[in-house]
Amino acid sequence: MKQNETPETRSVRVLRVGEQVRHALSDILSRGDVHDETLAKHAVTITEVRMSPDLRHATCFVKPLLGKDEEAVLKALRTNTAYLQREVAGRVQTRYAAKLKFVADESFDEGSHIDALLRNPHVARDLGDDDA
Repeated sequence: MKQNETPETRSVRVLRVGEQVRHALSDILSRGDVHDETLAKHAVTITEVRMSPDLRHATCFVKPLLGKDEEAVLKALRTNTAYLQREVAGRVQTRYAAKLKFVADESFDEGSHIDALLRNPHVARDLGDDDA
């Protein structure tokens, strides 16, 4: 830890760097800088980037638009990881270039599932009984 650095400021830094990496990746992908046919055909959203405490590893949560061809998009991102790491390292100034790991963001699917459960007539009926 650096001098005068508290656990709180360290965690804020980890969050800030994660957001910088997310913005850099989003920019690279939206500009079409990666010369990959699969990535060129799909709009990819970087929903979140979680950095390790030492800022050496970044877990990037991704979701293709409408969830189409998720496995193909993940494979294309993983194939182009070295290029993306170099590009991100040039845009996000840290001591070490973070190793990127791409994973599918399942939170949207979980949210849709919970929404569907709450709209179920049996569940809605049970939730409505609390008001009586």
